[in-house]
Amino acid sequence: MIQTLVVRQFSKMLGNLTEILNDAEKYAGEKKFDVAVLLHARLAPDQFDLIQQIRIACDTAKLGAARLAGTEKDAPVHADTEATLAEIKARIESTVAYLQGFTAQSFAGAAERRITQPRWNGKSLSGEEFLVQHVIPNFYFHVTTAYAILRHNGVPVGKKNYLGAMPYREAA
Repeated sequence: MIQTLVVRQFSKMLGNLTEILNDAEKYAGEKKFDVAVLLHARLAPDQFDLIQQIRIACDTAKLGAARLAGTEKDAPVHADTEATLAEIKARIESTVAYLQGFTAQSFAGAAERRITQPRWNGKSLSGEEFLVQHVIPNFYFHVTTAYAILRHNGVPVGKKNYLGAMPYREAA
C-alpha cells in the first residue's frame, strides 16, 4: 500500500502538475506575458511562490519515500536554484524518475520504522504516522497550492486537470 501511495500516486500527481505547468506556459503565450510572472506568483505576501511550492512538493515526495524505505542518504539532492519553467519541470521529472526506483519491497517494515528529522528536536513518528500525518498532507498541500496559484492567475485549469486521468472501467 505504501508503494501505491508514495510511488504511483505521487508520480501521477507530479505528472498532472507538469501538465498544468504546460497549460500555464500556453496561457502566458496566448496572453503575451513572460511565464516567469507565474513562477514567482503567490497567493499571499507571506507565502512561498510557485517555484518553491513545486520544490517542496518534490522534496516531500522523494524524501518521504527515502525516509520510509530507510534510504534517505541515497536520495538525490537538488540545489533549489530552478529559475525557469524548464528547470522546474526537470526537477519534477527527476523526482518521478527517483520514485520509480522504489518497489513494494523497498517499504518492507516502513510502517514500524521510527522516523525523525532535525527540526523535530529528537522526536520521532512511526513510519505509518509519518506517512499519514506528515508526508501525504504536506505533499498535497504544496501541489494544491501550486495549482491554486496558477488558477488564481487565470490559467484555465480545473479539477479534471488536477486529478488527471482516472482508471474508469465499464460497469459490470
